[in-house]
Amino acid sequence: MADVVGHSSLERDYSLTGTRSRHAVEVGLAAAEWYHSDVPRKTLKALMKRRDGPAIRDTFIWIALHFVLGAGGIYFWGTWFSVPFWFAYGVVYGSACDSRWHECGHGTAFRTRWMNDVVYHIASFQIMRNPVNWRWSHARHHTDTIIVGRDPEIAWMHPINLVLKALAFVGIYDTWQSLKVLFRNAFGELSDDEREYIPVSEWNRAHFWARIHVAIYMVVLVSVIAMLVSGSGWASLIPVLLIGGPRVYGCWHFVMTGLLQHGGLAEDVIDHRLNSRSLYMNPVSRWLYWNMNYHVEHHMFPMVPYYSLPALHEELKDDLPSPNTSIWDAYREMMGAVMKQRNDPTYAIRKELPPTAKPYKEDLHLSVPERKD
Repeated sequence: MADVVGHSSLERDYSLTGTRSRHAVEVGLAAAEWYHSDVPRKTLKALMKRRDGPAIRDTFIWIALHFVLGAGGIYFWGTWFSVPFWFAYGVVYGSACDSRWHECGHGTAFRTRWMNDVVYHIASFQIMRNPVNWRWSHARHHTDTIIVGRDPEIAWMHPINLVLKALAFVGIYDTWQSLKVLFRNAFGELSDDEREYIPVSEWNRAHFWARIHVAIYMVVLVSVIAMLVSGSGWASLIPVLLIGGPRVYGCWHFVMTGLLQHGGLAEDVIDHRLNSRSLYMNPVSRWLYWNMNYHVEHHMFPMVPYYSLPALHEELKDDLPSPNTSIWDAYREMMGAVMKQRNDPTYAIRKELPPTAKPYKEDLHLSVPERKD
């Protein structure tokens, strides 16, 4: 069952310098005091404890898979046997990088800081995100989650364009947009929104890392051209399949999971139980996703490492809506809401809380009469 959560009737302007940004500040939605479930201090401290071991193990497997799968794709090049190797390589490179970028950006995957930084930069390159821009963008996302005019990472903007959402699964459009940002940053330009959330002291670093990323892609392009000139034929595609290309052909898993994080849920609320989704997943997807399927829990307590999120889920479950039972179940719920939102942008899923939960925090919501499905 879902109800309507209230929204402002103001025209939606998702830019960070427009009318909705000013409105969010005026009504107290910006940097608001969010609802948090009660967790005993000792328990939370134990859950927040960072360790190198789990992340070293998972990162070693992740890197090893790159080499094994890439080598298999090259060895069997020219035969159908190469296809499953490239398919799997694409997912390991083009999807698993998203969760590695995310968790290491929080600085929680490893206890050792430089390990977080190294994996963060590698994963940022793989997903074609400027590591400086996105560190600050994601900090804003957690401060003002799905607050219109404040959050730079809102995936479901109204009016919803389902064609672009479908194209995201093959990555062509999004890759092109990411490359344009990197080239723009490399030439010393930041957008108005980027200037809004990136401190001035970080602007030069943003330009520097964009130039590093662009330089690597230029080397890949030169390698392809050199192989073509030498008569390598279709084998000239191998450098792109190894570097850059997986952002297109291997991104489908991170898009599939990422769209579920907040899709169909409420904008402009200050309770993560209303704007974030937790769900159960199969073990492979959870490993690729580093347990970000526990997304309500992550937003409530973002300093809890990914390997402790299942335990955090158990600690909080009596205060949270029931998780969706599977990826398929979550998509059925989300897409039903999305189709309603195309006609009525004020519609949002409002999940039923268990009897043990505290009521939703709604004191800042601009409410409208509730409506039952």
